[in-house]
Amino acid sequence: MLPSIFGENLFDDFFDDDFMRFPVWGGRNPLYGKHAKNLMKTDVRETENTYEVDIDLPGFKKDEINVDLRDGYLTIRAAKGLDKDEKEKEGKYIRQERYAGACSRSFYVGDVEAKDISAKYEDGILKLSLPKQAKQELPKHSTIAIG
Repeated sequence: MLPSIFGENLFDDFFDDDFMRFPVWGGRNPLYGKHAKNLMKTDVRETENTYEVDIDLPGFKKDEINVDLRDGYLTIRAAKGLDKDEKEKEGKYIRQERYAGACSRSFYVGDVEAKDISAKYEDGILKLSLPKQAKQELPKHSTIAIG
């Protein structure tokens, strides 16, 4: 058993949110393990002319993040790899929690041009600004003839 300084106990993986689910059947994300549900937390704020999107991506570098716009969907991908060739001269790992992996999230944004979207990444937060689309006026009342 591991000392309590690691903040977990023997049954953390077994008695989690999905009580009595056998641990090997679970779809655990190897990048962040059972904490993957806390990854890519997103806030969307509406202003007068834009939608401001803030996405938490702690631990990623700017070049590990990719933002794509295709068919009206904005997709954010982040991939991280660990250097497996790194060898310690002394000591051994007691616990190793960092893994390589990827995560992504998609949002439907409609008919927006990529040139109109601005993106900035600082302090582990990806900030996107998307323009609002002009609302199309629908006819108030129309009569349809039945043939």
